[in-house]
Amino acid sequence: MERGREVVLITGAASGIGFALAKRFREEGYFLIITSSSRKRLQQAAIELRETVRGRKNGIAVICQDLSLPDAASKLYGQIKRKGIKVDILVNNAGVGMLGEAAENNMEKLDQMIQVNIRALTQLCTLFLHDMYQRGSGKILNVASVGAFQPGPYTASYYASKAYVASYSRAIRHEAAGKGIQVCTLYPGTTRTDFFRRAGGETPFWAMSADKVAHIAYLGLRKNREIIVPGILNRLIRLIPVKIKLKAVAFIKKGHP
Repeated sequence: MERGREVVLITGAASGIGFALAKRFREEGYFLIITSSSRKRLQQAAIELRETVRGRKNGIAVICQDLSLPDAASKLYGQIKRKGIKVDILVNNAGVGMLGEAAENNMEKLDQMIQVNIRALTQLCTLFLHDMYQRGSGKILNVASVGAFQPGPYTASYYASKAYVASYSRAIRHEAAGKGIQVCTLYPGTTRTDFFRRAGGETPFWAMSADKVAHIAYLGLRKNREIIVPGILNRLIRLIPVKIKLKAVAFIKKGHP
């Protein structure tokens, strides 16, 4: 690793918003640590990232880690510490979705979603915040969702997990502010990624591109914005009363198995 370069750790970086964020940080000259549960997809992502900015062959480290495992956060942190790498920016992007009626949710998949969306994120923040506090510098970007702003019938657990991310992130931002650390939260709306396919649905036609979301997220992090909501439509939706949004979500999601 080249001295003097800031290091950014991005979870779930093999595709979607995570990969788009990795591209943006790569373009800005950061040293990347990218993680995912799929080694094959990670290796392909690393190849593509190296091609985006030539002349920086040593600017990417790849760590395959499945965050749905109970001790995943500690293992990931341990690997980075053993390599002697100081993480300047933590991006908690990895996330799992779930569609369907709550009573019919698969328990194993539900546990995996809670592990990735809540436990792993919280544990990674705890571990890296400790290091950042000691140094008196560092940044965290947690990825929530516009779904965090209201309950989500037929995607209840996912929306609730992102509401946790929103509440937790705003709380630790307040704690960290006096220690020279910034914590920002990204609330993407519908985005063109593999997320909907993996969750069992189809990507809506109005979805934003992952690159656009990543661009807005990067600028928001640089400006230390507490709440980063990409897109005018998503910002306007926040103004709609919760009861109306709840019914709209139920209408849209009810058709999914």
